[in-house]
Amino acid sequence: MNVLGVSGLHESVPFKKVALPGLAARDYRIAQGFDSAAALVTDQGVRAAAAEERFTRDKGTGTFPAHAIRYCLAAAALSPDAVDYVAHGFAYEPFRDLFEQDDFGRRQFAEVYSRQAQLRCLHAHLPGGDWDRKLIQVPHHLAHAASAFYVSGFEEALILVADGMGEVHSMTIAVARGRDITTLAQVPALHSLGLLYGVVTLHLGFEFGLDEYKVMGLAPHGDPRRYFGQFMGLIKLEADGTCTIPVLFANRTLEERETYGGTLRQLAEVLGPPRAPDAALDGNHADVAAGLQAALQAALMHTLRYFKAQTGLRNLCLAGGVALNCTANGVIKRSGLFRDMFVQPAAGDDGSALGAALWVQRLHQPDRRLPRMGLPLWGPDYDADAIGRALDEGRCGPPGAFASFDELAREVARRLADGQIVAWFQGRMEFGPRALGNRSILADPRDARMRDRINQLVKKREEFRPFAPAVTAEAAHRFFELDPADAGLYAHMLVVAPVRAAYRDRLPAVTHVDGSARVQTVSRADHPRFWTLLEEFGKITGMPVLLNTSFNVRGQPIVCTPTEAVATFLAAGLDALAIGDRLLAPGPR
Repeated sequence: MNVLGVSGLHESVPFKKVALPGLAARDYRIAQGFDSAAALVTDQGVRAAAAEERFTRDKGTGTFPAHAIRYCLAAAALSPDAVDYVAHGFAYEPFRDLFEQDDFGRRQFAEVYSRQAQLRCLHAHLPGGDWDRKLIQVPHHLAHAASAFYVSGFEEALILVADGMGEVHSMTIAVARGRDITTLAQVPALHSLGLLYGVVTLHLGFEFGLDEYKVMGLAPHGDPRRYFGQFMGLIKLEADGTCTIPVLFANRTLEERETYGGTLRQLAEVLGPPRAPDAALDGNHADVAAGLQAALQAALMHTLRYFKAQTGLRNLCLAGGVALNCTANGVIKRSGLFRDMFVQPAAGDDGSALGAALWVQRLHQPDRRLPRMGLPLWGPDYDADAIGRALDEGRCGPPGAFASFDELAREVARRLADGQIVAWFQGRMEFGPRALGNRSILADPRDARMRDRINQLVKKREEFRPFAPAVTAEAAHRFFELDPADAGLYAHMLVVAPVRAAYRDRLPAVTHVDGSARVQTVSRADHPRFWTLLEEFGKITGMPVLLNTSFNVRGQPIVCTPTEAVATFLAAGLDALAIGDRLLAPGPR
């Protein structure tokens, strides 16, 4: 059976721009249905998955994932007719009555959320298919839950889904056993921890639904005690393990509801004036971020402690946009509340495409079992001919050729140890927001200047932003405070761990100001090429650890094709590009 999962809401932003013209550009990101993607699940497992942004180059786009669908079908050599079901990670039809209160809601439902709106997209981009019969709409949080549990390797688990909102909910707590997922509790969208985090992200001058990770990165620079009490005054922890957030009800008019204008005014009374998007960051902004992060962690732990006590379950699955908060994930892990946990690497809405497909597969093949997910290397890859054409078109001169990959790895390791910044383009593109060693920029983590050099010259981003270390799985416990048995949890770069005190000064480019790091462990079995490079670097330096950041520049998605890799390499001023088995290094070594 072939199930095509999709996410995104094609008309969400266009509808808002027509209905509410004149809003600030960033207000149009306050909407549902971004991060559109496609995922193909067959009898052979997950065959392909990719976000639409990687093809259109529009970061976070919610447009119908036509390019991603075409890629997924091509990767499996399938025609659209061979698709048995299309699973969409939203199901608004049960909530139609909630949109009948005014003309705006009725039009929004009809144009954005309805089943007919999704069918119009399918027929427009995949004409001639029997899509009305094949389309199955999966509730958003159920898609997230399935995306985590069905590839976790667990027989049973507690599931926590938390995001801005999905249909009308912002959090779902569920129990999973075998193939069954049973909801225990749900929190309405207007009491959303994810929305509160997003609105404070706006207050701090960043982009709602896009820059929450920047707030997470800013938080360790501040004092959490200064605003923790104020945030916990906004978040009411309830006796049933959930929470309520009355400040999110402070929006009275349609425009306020669509911009959170009323909530932002109340936040300004508590936190001080909002920061303009291009204004300098100061200590107060860092303190706000720190207080918000601490409050989020307190609320999540409140919920998890309650439902752990209710269920006794020892495994935890996390999904939804809040599960991309690596710092909170680290707090949950270090709490010892659960024996094992699994965080879906594409935890945002792109991953709901995968979850919707997995849910529909389980509906029709209930005995189907999948192993625990390894690396989500489900995107496009390119052969030597495609790489050669891109190098020729880039007019960058002849690349270095190597007799073997091991020889290339040794040369790249030498360059990295000499202080060069190297782009690394290998194999299939990762699914999810993290570059895990196939579309990466790499550097020496021992050089304290490297972080500023990459931030200022290459990534063009804020100086407070941290970089992640990639380390061989077998050596990870030497440098970071983690149990070797848990190395697999850190493979997707989604959990923060403390850097061991002896190495904080020796790994300054990847050690955050609070002594932590967003660790990525790399196993030889799952990722042989990247592991080999780390080993070669370790032979030179004694530390098989590299700074790993995504291969893109500010404001752009991670590169997908060899052509994009070459263009970004040249534009960013990197020292070398290892692409396939070739090395492009125009300057002197």
